Amino acid sequence: MHVIDSHTEGEPTRVIVDGGPPLGRGPLKERLARFAADFDHFRRYAVNEPRGHDAMVGALLCEPHDPSCAAGVIFFNNIGYLGMCGHGTIGLAATLAHMGRLRPGRHRFETPVGIVGVELADHGSATVDNVESFRHLRGVMVEVMGLGSVRGDVAWGGNWFFLTDRTPCDLVPANVSELTRAATAIRDALAAQGVTGKEGAPIDHIEMFAPPKSSEANSRNFVLCPGGAYDRSPCGTGTSAKIACLDADGKLKPGEVWIQESLIGSRFRASFEPGPNGGVLPRIGGRAFICAEGELLQDPADPFRFGFDNLAA
Repeated sequence: MHVIDSHTEGEPTRVIVDGGPPLGRGPLKERLARFAADFDHFRRYAVNEPRGHDAMVGALLCEPHDPSCAAGVIFFNNIGYLGMCGHGTIGLAATLAHMGRLRPGRHRFETPVGIVGVELADHGSATVDNVESFRHLRGVMVEVMGLGSVRGDVAWGGNWFFLTDRTPCDLVPANVSELTRAATAIRDALAAQGVTGKEGAPIDHIEMFAPPKSSEANSRNFVLCPGGAYDRSPCGTGTSAKIACLDADGKLKPGEVWIQESLIGSRFRASFEPGPNGGVLPRIGGRAFICAEGELLQDPADPFRFGFDNLAA
């Protein structure tokens, strides 16, 4: 399996450029279902220990179904699959540029949840035109063990998010363990109390907000991803969900820039235009850097050749 690793504002992406599962052709949504049903061992092999780690996001490079697209992509992580991934899309753009397959300019990528635009600049910078994002529920109150009553919004940004200003401590890397416990408790409470996304979709990302550390940013966030790791970047789909909520509250105007800061201090530049279905069309900009290129190998005698799940996650 030939892979290229990058990080986008601190968050890793591993792109499978050759040696992935034979998913055939057809819409990306159908190929994702085939991936999950018949070839999930490829996912575990690519991103789980011992070759990967909990924070690693994988991206399977595919031929697009839509001929207007430069590439198709299926994103996945340590426990399953993602409809869309903002940092991963920026990482994919930088990877394709590294391979000589993408030049600076505007391009389109096909994902299982729709087509996204990508504007590639020099030196790994790219801006993603994400899928239409929207707030689904406003001011939801849940009772959370150890935290009490927690209020937040439910929004779609390519994945489902619960967004809240309630934090148990300062949003700094030293507090990752406490933040993870609190965000996990919120996610468990949402599921137990029947709070979901549209059509009963589970809310698998929890996003906490606090004032930024930098004077150049508008907000700092902590994002708990589905597999138990936190997002080192400001989270592209999470920032899209935030933008949708800001628009719904009348706190951000079309074209106005919002700078989202991550737990480690990296930043995404975000703005939006009105969407055709009442939501917003977010534009998320950041930088990706190529870290490594190589082959993942299998030994038939290796009991962990298809990876293993971190039981502590």
